Amino acid sequence: MSEAITVMIVDDHAVVRRGMRALLEAEGDFTVVGEMASGAEAVLRVGDLVPEVVLMDLLMPDLDGVEATRLIKQRSPNSQVIILTSYHEDEHIFPAIRAGALSYLLKGASLEELTAAVRKAARGEAVLHPRVAARLVQELKGASQETSTLYQTLSQREREVLRLIAEGLSNAQIAERLVIAERTVKSHINNILSKLHLADRTQVAIFAWRSGMMDK
Repeated sequence: MSEAITVMIVDDHAVVRRGMRALLEAEGDFTVVGEMASGAEAVLRVGDLVPEVVLMDLLMPDLDGVEATRLIKQRSPNSQVIILTSYHEDEHIFPAIRAGALSYLLKGASLEELTAAVRKAARGEAVLHPRVAARLVQELKGASQETSTLYQTLSQREREVLRLIAEGLSNAQIAERLVIAERTVKSHINNILSKLHLADRTQVAIFAWRSGMMDK
């Protein structure tokens, strides 16, 4: 028989914690190693307990679930965080995912959905509530369309300069490669920064790789 999956439950409502613990432990393949009433308590204990999975409430009085998730992932990188909340608005979803949460479930999830998500999390597999998944897809599509639109504003020469920046060439090397003056390269870079709303050439390089233009 395989070892039980270790779980930490973080919720400021004692009834929720105890109910969740009873449900999980009745399954037989989970061991709840800790019930934490606050995000701060979870962050403090996670380094000692090192649970495989953390079930995290979002809204708590002292330290919210987003910040607690970020700190937990720093202290126990192998612990996978599942957000379990009643909230599915963008202002909750995206910060939680960015903070390092693997999965995002709503508290209306069935026992089967919850236990399946915990088992998958222990294997590093994500589970998202369909409504949450739909919002993430929309967001990614929007970001992709915006990137494409911005890229289209660049002239052919500016695209060439952008690609060479992403390849790691200096201004002098770009000038030599394109047989233009270095001050012309600087002018192109300024135009690129302005059109793409970026701050420096590092961000330009990241834009080039993320947009997929370096794969062409």
